[in-house]
Amino acid sequence: MTIALLLGTFGTVGLWAFVVVLPPIQAEFGVDRAAASLPYTSTMIGFALGNVLIGRFADRIGVALPVAIAGAMLGAGFVASSFTTALWQFVILQGLIGLGGSACFGPLLADISHWFEKRRGIAVAAVACGNYLSGVLWPTVIKFALEHTSWRVTFLGIGIFCIVSIVPLAMLMRARPDVNQSDDIPAAHLRRPGGRKPIDLSPRTLQGLLVLAGLGCCVAMSMPQVHIVAYCIDLGFDIARGAEMLSLMLGAGIASRLISGLLADRIGGVPTLLIGSVLQCLSLFLYIPFNGLASLYMVSFIFGLSQGGIVPSYAIIVREYLPAREAGQRMGVVIMATIIGMALGGWMSGWIYDLTGSYQAAFLNGIAWNLGNMAIAFFILYRARRSASPLPA
Repeated sequence: MTIALLLGTFGTVGLWAFVVVLPPIQAEFGVDRAAASLPYTSTMIGFALGNVLIGRFADRIGVALPVAIAGAMLGAGFVASSFTTALWQFVILQGLIGLGGSACFGPLLADISHWFEKRRGIAVAAVACGNYLSGVLWPTVIKFALEHTSWRVTFLGIGIFCIVSIVPLAMLMRARPDVNQSDDIPAAHLRRPGGRKPIDLSPRTLQGLLVLAGLGCCVAMSMPQVHIVAYCIDLGFDIARGAEMLSLMLGAGIASRLISGLLADRIGGVPTLLIGSVLQCLSLFLYIPFNGLASLYMVSFIFGLSQGGIVPSYAIIVREYLPAREAGQRMGVVIMATIIGMALGGWMSGWIYDLTGSYQAAFLNGIAWNLGNMAIAFFILYRARRSASPLPA
């Protein structure tokens, strides 16, 4: 678990690096806010596709080799990005960074879920914290680097670090868990370790609903996570304050993920998802009236506490209701939807800003998508509760 956590912390740097350098990138290439958001969208698309493709390979051969190759790809993308001369070049390479970094999220969650039965929720949540530890660590490091050098030198250093750290760590993951191939366990034996829970939905329908839910929650989630630095600058604060808010948000998200993991072990993944979705929606409302420096720190902290456990809940739901032997690919598809939501939401918020000159409408757009996620989570919970049957005495 420790190795997986380190890989998640180092390997998902691509999700956060561009958020901090968005303002200097926009200034250097002379584009509007929507165009300046395209590299982040490209990163998310690469990350989304990689979760499915690499997850499928991990189901067959384990995570070690796919993660090692992807880590080298990630580092190469950062190095090459530091030499770009046009925005379109930077956009393409951010896609490569996203593809490489994807190996350090979904495939690792699927792998760790096979090693635990009674405490699967907290195990998955702990590994998923690597993504948010990355968000706490890297914006701080990048902010410090930007005070002393350019974003190009910073990206070059990140690329070299990724290659020399991720590849050897990945090769320590060569052991593979025994996946329970007997997925179709009767409902009467559901308390047997590894058994699937009953639900009055076909695997395809449940997968589709999780995809739609993941899309909706992450369009909403992307508004503060992607644009908090730019939002701070628009309000008259500097990059450092925005980077600190992002780190605070993601630090609170770590606590949220661990609490959600413990909660999922007690009440299940679907109720945990619904609770997280409701809290995220409420916290998004707080960004609209509060825009002072102190209040933004507090709201960002509340937002992090609210939304951190949502994405790991999808991984737990997949393992509770869908075949274990297909966990990597199925988790990859759901995580792909969440990342597409982040990509779409990141661009959409910039586009709405360009239209209105303000982020207020972008926050309302996120709230609307979040309401859709809440409706789907409630429907899945209803069907799961209706399908549950008591065990025989």
